[in-house]
Amino acid sequence: MTHASASTSAAPQPAPGRPDGAAGPIPPRLEFLATVAVEVAEPVEVGRTHRGLRRVIPISGGTVAGPGLNGRVLPGGADFQLIQSDTASDLDARYVIETDDGDRLYVMNAAFRTGAAEDIAALARGERVPAERIYFRCAPRFEVAGETWSWLESTVVLGSGRREPDRVIIDLWVVR
Repeated sequence: MTHASASTSAAPQPAPGRPDGAAGPIPPRLEFLATVAVEVAEPVEVGRTHRGLRRVIPISGGTVAGPGLNGRVLPGGADFQLIQSDTASDLDARYVIETDDGDRLYVMNAAFRTGAAEDIAALARGERVPAERIYFRCAPRFEVAGETWSWLESTVVLGSGRREPDRVIIDLWVVR
């Protein structure tokens, strides 16, 4: 009987690592890094392959602005797209960001975009579609020369994108 009363009167101890004391996994925090506005040229249609419709979208420039990263997107990259269906696309953009301090960051940005068939068709025609109607998420990886930005090579960054007629806008978040 003494054992039971002692166990019911003891206060629960907070779980290690959780600020709220609750048990279970610790959710990551997101910290806004920057908005990348990538200017794009007319698509180069490769055609239908065994995996889907393949196209290449040349990248002609752009800007990067935010609390954690500022600079410009250099011309010369491309977005290698695989249109899997009327509603889903795998995107693989490769480009270089030149930071305001002169460093260059090589970006490999894998993305997935999906939406209703009529909205995806409107994007393909160069029309504006409200961002909330398209699911467009990415996970860029970085290669850098030098130490200033080397932390990006070992950091998970996530993005939420939207397509406009002449550019792609991507908001980037560092996962903490």
